Amino acid sequence: MSDGMKTSFPKDKIEVVLLEGTHPSGTLLIEREGFHVTALHGALEGDALIKVIGRAHVVGVRSKTQLTGEVLRHCERLLAVGCFCAGTNQVDLDVAASMGVPVFNSPFSNTRSVAELTLSEIIALHRRVSHRSALLHKGEWDKSADRSHEVRGRTLGIIGYGHIGSQISVLAEAVGMRVVFFDVESKLPLGNAGSVGSIDELLKVSDVVSIHVPETSDTVGMIDAKRIGLMKHGAYLINNARGSVVDLEALRVAVDAGHIAGAAVDVFPDEPAKRGESFTNVMQGAENVILTPHVGGSTIEAQEAISVDAAEKLVKFVNRGTTTGAVNVPNVDLPSQEVEGVRAHRILNFHRNVPGVLGKFHEAASSLGVNISGQYLRTVGELGYVVLDADPSGAEALKDAMDGIEESVRTRMLW
Repeated sequence: MSDGMKTSFPKDKIEVVLLEGTHPSGTLLIEREGFHVTALHGALEGDALIKVIGRAHVVGVRSKTQLTGEVLRHCERLLAVGCFCAGTNQVDLDVAASMGVPVFNSPFSNTRSVAELTLSEIIALHRRVSHRSALLHKGEWDKSADRSHEVRGRTLGIIGYGHIGSQISVLAEAVGMRVVFFDVESKLPLGNAGSVGSIDELLKVSDVVSIHVPETSDTVGMIDAKRIGLMKHGAYLINNARGSVVDLEALRVAVDAGHIAGAAVDVFPDEPAKRGESFTNVMQGAENVILTPHVGGSTIEAQEAISVDAAEKLVKFVNRGTTTGAVNVPNVDLPSQEVEGVRAHRILNFHRNVPGVLGKFHEAASSLGVNISGQYLRTVGELGYVVLDADPSGAEALKDAMDGIEESVRTRMLW
């Protein structure tokens, strides 16, 4: 929908609420589309959250705001949710899908930032930088090579060889490390990296282990006391993935005992909702342990890239109906509504994926005598998404007929 064109819904009436201080580049991109944007710093919860987003058409959050099923059900006008971060654990994806609300995220925009932090931690742990810095801050001069190592020639084991894991692989090889990795899916190794057959095998041969996996039923508690015990004596462990993956109680025991020579932890099972809140964790005070407050992807460059990526996906959905990049609904990449100077009305319909629904839509179009110039359909699991480009003369009636079909979840139309 171009500026100045009469549209099916006035752009300045589309309410967009962005929470948690998303980068202003994404905010500006949305504002330039003519939408009404409210940008707030900090996370909200409960009634305060519902009050702010209850009338919104689009909601953008980062990692702290919890869009539970209860919260989502209070948002009757909600069209889409944008997670201005890599994960989507903070959103009830099933409830959102049942409402016909796609949820978008930006899973790869912070790849470089996480990879660079991880490499810096590998080097810092081998040189005991955080420990020596803490001593010097207390006035203790400890100029010694004791337990300090070069990373060149050491083996890095990467659990999860996706976008982040594979980029760390390249960076680590560039400083002379040998790289092995394990992934549940077959992955093409980059450089001289080699895959191993199991996590246990990787733990046994690695001098430093770095974890880069999503939170799933298989990864929760994946690195427990038993697996920490499999690691080489004097090895290091880095978790910049998800707080639920590593048993921190067991890790603390292993660090204190000297079995693990150091660790870096950026993610925790329980994290404060806001900047400045107090934080307590079992790893605090452990020697040669680097603790960072979930900042793996928190660079200015990454936050800007994430903000723009998520904002673009939201705008494309609201303006065109494109769901590419959504994590909970079928992905459909849609062309322009205008073909050879003729602009169709576009009907967007989410529906329960059961046999016969598409036939009902076709029957409605036929009975109303509506010409369809374009049709796009994808189904995933229990949800289907169909888009019809219809002749303007009968599109409104067809939209109402489709919305009235029993299996329909949500229908809207774009002029």
